Amino acid sequence: MTSRRNFLCGCLVGGAVVAIVVLVVLISEMACARDILVLPPEGLGLLYDATLCVGCQACVAACKRVNENPAEFTAVDKLWDTPLDTSGHTFNLIKMYRHGTMETKDAEQNGFSFMKTSCMHCADPSCVSACPVSAMTKDPVTGVVGYDADACIGCRYCVAACPFGIPKYQYDSPTGKIGKCELCRHRHKDGHYSACAEVCPTGATLFGRTEDLLAEAKRRLALKPGEWTQMPRGRLPAKDETPEAAAKWKGLLDQHYEAQVGNYLQHVYGEKEYGGTQVLKLSAVNFQKVGMPDLPPKSSAATSETIQHTLYGGLVMPLVVLAGLTWVAKRNVVADDDTHAKTHDKTAKGGQ
Repeated sequence: MTSRRNFLCGCLVGGAVVAIVVLVVLISEMACARDILVLPPEGLGLLYDATLCVGCQACVAACKRVNENPAEFTAVDKLWDTPLDTSGHTFNLIKMYRHGTMETKDAEQNGFSFMKTSCMHCADPSCVSACPVSAMTKDPVTGVVGYDADACIGCRYCVAACPFGIPKYQYDSPTGKIGKCELCRHRHKDGHYSACAEVCPTGATLFGRTEDLLAEAKRRLALKPGEWTQMPRGRLPAKDETPEAAAKWKGLLDQHYEAQVGNYLQHVYGEKEYGGTQVLKLSAVNFQKVGMPDLPPKSSAATSETIQHTLYGGLVMPLVVLAGLTWVAKRNVVADDDTHAKTHDKTAKGGQ
């Protein structure tokens, strides 16, 4: 009983020592966390305008096609692709907001609206900072958050770290892969941009530099609801784009058309959220109601990455834990001579 009590006390003391050491390390490192990353000047992204979206799902089908992803069936008849959320095989999805009688589009009361769900390509992505093997990376020029299946070890840290819940694990894969939107980066070399923007009939999803997309979003917010204006489709050319730069991309350069301005909320989602994202969104319905999380303006990636690298860099955390366990073990090890002597004494007393 005494040995057991001593062992438990030793474990508690050892655990407390380890906890104190770790706490001191964390506090000191958090005070000097790395700087928060910002959007690259030539960063590419998307502008999604929910007031222009008609819910046709053309972008969903195009995304499946160019990424060679299989259909996901949720209906009994299994006649067409019917995913309910993004997954390891569905990188882009249009979700629907419904309320009451659903009489009016883009109305919170008795209305309906749509919202695009895909990777936001954060300026300082948590999935990249959490990945221990650099399978998740952020391109320093385009800012696209990419994924390397060959480097991935299937730990799913990125799944837990993303505040938007975007990286998804392919549980049916024997090698354990992650699936997410990569802004069709594999098509850029052939002059094709994001498939979702290429096929959108209304320009609800627009591809371009994030800087130019933000300017376009603010232009729309400055207009009066119901006013007619020119809406671009496909790809938004850069404001200082040269003919050589324009020639890089295939497709019609000018796909503008006349459309009425929506009754927008005066907010560009993604401009400030979580340190900024390269995918921006406009909506007439509260962003939280259409499924977007309410996030702080600062990304937690800098802090979490600093903590992780501090704990495991140079084997700091494993060594601290090992030292604590060694201390506990040594306190509770009984020498062979002492054990033999105690056993002999008990035997002698019993013989008397």
